[in-house]
Amino acid sequence: MRFRFMFWAILGLAVLSAAGVGAWIATLPPASVAVAPPVPQAETDAMLDMLKPPKRARPLVAIVGINDATELTDYLLPYGILKRADVAEVVSLATGPGPVRLFPALTVQPDMIIAAFDAAHPQGADYVIVPAMSRDDDPAVIGWLRDQAEKGATIIGICAGAKVVAAAGLLNGKRATTHWYYLDRMRKIDPTVALVPDRRMVADEGVVTTTGITASMPTMLMLIEAIADRAKAEAVARDLGIATWDARHASGAFRLTRPFATTVLANRLALWNREELGIGLAPGMDEVSLALVADAWSRTYRSHATSHASSGVVETRNGIRVIPDRSGATWPEERRVSILPDSKPAEALDRTLDAITARYGARTTNVVAMQMEYPR
Repeated sequence: MRFRFMFWAILGLAVLSAAGVGAWIATLPPASVAVAPPVPQAETDAMLDMLKPPKRARPLVAIVGINDATELTDYLLPYGILKRADVAEVVSLATGPGPVRLFPALTVQPDMIIAAFDAAHPQGADYVIVPAMSRDDDPAVIGWLRDQAEKGATIIGICAGAKVVAAAGLLNGKRATTHWYYLDRMRKIDPTVALVPDRRMVADEGVVTTTGITASMPTMLMLIEAIADRAKAEAVARDLGIATWDARHASGAFRLTRPFATTVLANRLALWNREELGIGLAPGMDEVSLALVADAWSRTYRSHATSHASSGVVETRNGIRVIPDRSGATWPEERRVSILPDSKPAEALDRTLDAITARYGARTTNVVAMQMEYPR
C-alpha cells in the first residue's frame, strides 16, 4: 500500500512538472531569422584605434582562467590565433597552481599563475583576455582584472567573460554586449551597462566585449589588424578560413526559442542515448580546430568529447599543453571524431556541424550553433 501511494505521488508530481514545463515552452517564440545591419566605417575605425597597443610596440597578451571551469573555445582560440599571427607575446594564466579544466571538454596546463605573471611583469599586460568562467565573481580574478585595468591594460571580455568584466566594475556606464543567453544576467550584475544589439563586438573606453563563443575569431582578427595592419589580419584570416571579421551581428537570430528548448529537453531526457566520443591528441595539432570541434561535439546534449593520447601531455601547434582525459586508450572506430586536419579551422567547425546533423539531426545542430552563437 505504501509503495503504491509513493508511486502515484511521484507520478503525479511528474505529470504536474511536465505540464509546467510544457506551459513554459508554449510561451517561447518560434525560431526566427534576422539580418545583420551594416556597421558604419567610423565605428570600426574607432574600435581599431582603441585597440592599438597601449604600452609596448610588441604587446603582451594575458589570457586568464580559473582552474576548475573556464570555457574551452574562449580560452584556446585567442591563444592559438594570436600565436599564429606572431604579433604579440601571449601567455595563458590560471588563478592557482595546476591544470585548467575547460568546459565543456579538455584540460590544459597554463603557462603560469597570475602571481608569477605579476612578478615577471609588474607593469602589467597590454591586453587581458577574459573567457567565460563558471563563477563571475571569483575574488582572485576580480582583483587581478581591476589591477590590470589600473595599469592601463585593454580588457577583452569574450562571450560570457563580459559578465566577469562587469562584476569587476569595469563596465560601469559603458556600452557592451555578451552571449545572448546572459543578457538579463548582465543587467543584474551592473544595471548601468548599456547593452548594444546587432554587434558581435563592442568597444568602449579601454574595454571590449563580445557575443557568444565563436566571436573570439573575428575579435582576435580585429586585434591583429589593430596591432599590425590589415594585410597581416587578412593573412591570418585566410589561414583560419574566415572571409570577414567586422562587428556585424544579427542579434535577433539568437534567443531562447521553442525549437531550442524542446530539442534540449528531448536530448537530455534520452538518458539511454548518450555517447562518449574520442578525439585523439597528436603533437603539433591545430589548437583552434581542436577547440572548435571538441566544443561543438560536447554541446549536443547527446555526446561528450573525451581526449585520448598514447601517453603524457600533448603540445599543440602553438604550444598549448593538453592533458589527455585518457592515456594509452584505444577508441572504437565508430565513436572517434576528427579535428579534420585537412581543413582550415572555420571549415572544420562547419564540417563538424554537418557531421552532427548526420548523426543527430538538424535540430540538434541548431542547438549547438545557437550555444556557440555561430552565424552559419
